[in-house]
Amino acid sequence: MKKAKVLIVDDAMLIRRLVSEAVTADPAIEVVGEAANGRIALQKIAQLAPDLVTLDIEMPEMDGLTTLRAIRKTYPRLPVVMFSALTERGAADTLEALHIGASDYVTKPSSTAGKSVAQQRIAQDLVPKIRSLCRVGSSPSSSGVMQTAPGAPKPFTMRALGTPTRADIVAIGVSTGGPNALATVLSGLPADFPAPIMLVQHMQNMFTRFLAERLNTQTALNVVEAENGQVVQPGTVYVAPGDFHLTVRREANQIITVLGQEPPEHSHRPAADVLFHSVAEMYGSRALGLVLTGMGEDGRRGSEEINRAGGRVVVQDEASSVVWEMAGRVARAGLADSVVPLSALAGELVRRTGRPSTTAA
Repeated sequence: MKKAKVLIVDDAMLIRRLVSEAVTADPAIEVVGEAANGRIALQKIAQLAPDLVTLDIEMPEMDGLTTLRAIRKTYPRLPVVMFSALTERGAADTLEALHIGASDYVTKPSSTAGKSVAQQRIAQDLVPKIRSLCRVGSSPSSSGVMQTAPGAPKPFTMRALGTPTRADIVAIGVSTGGPNALATVLSGLPADFPAPIMLVQHMQNMFTRFLAERLNTQTALNVVEAENGQVVQPGTVYVAPGDFHLTVRREANQIITVLGQEPPEHSHRPAADVLFHSVAEMYGSRALGLVLTGMGEDGRRGSEEINRAGGRVVVQDEASSVVWEMAGRVARAGLADSVVPLSALAGELVRRTGRPSTTAA
């Protein structure tokens, strides 16, 4: 079996050891080297040709963001997973890293966690990302059935449907590769976009606030981290806050946002399936689901519910996705009526909501 070759970059020897032991317990992963700062990391990438790099943000001599910029100049396609502290600064730096071109991120375990708990956390968070980004081995689905990591393209059938009903709401589910994909889609939409957009990005609390703030500078739309009880408005993007499911409900002839802490779905809270179910229930045939790049199968069951309600589902295509699992599973289940490149998705949303725009054309 092919193994994913990983280079671990962190100035703390203890963290390097924890990460190494946690990931090499998986038979599909091999740690080929370690580095204590960015300068050493760049030398080792050239020497060892790893399949993936885990990269700390705060390091002496050359920090993680500077290192990432240098990696992207020479190795534009090398997967890089940031390893960041769960702090405000860590969240802000991580969003910057994802903007620069990091593939994904995991947060460091708390310093109060014991070794076994820390390793377990690292294994749960990091190993699936390595497997998925490096396309090795297999990973368990939420149903317990082993799923092969994506490799050669598999055929899928799109739904054969008539002219779609104009969508009155757009619900988006996205994970790995999300921040940059979202920036591309939302920056192509006009300020007078006629529908509200509800967004689930798999991220922790604090990170989603910084994501909303960054996206708000990249689009003519109003992007906010959702709060409980907001009246849903067209031209506004509501980002589900980390650790809260985002749904909608009708109250006094208005649709409002609802935040809840019901159990995670597919280990995620927020989860796209929860949002999609709610949108299907409230909007029926006027619901539009959009599934973008990401790991796992969140969004597939929700897409089924949008379909049953008479709504439509669009997915990002494989070529433009960082990981084509979320979107791919929806497409392969025959739940999508369009598979669209990232660059064309803004125009697709404008067309589906019924208002042509030269901005997004």
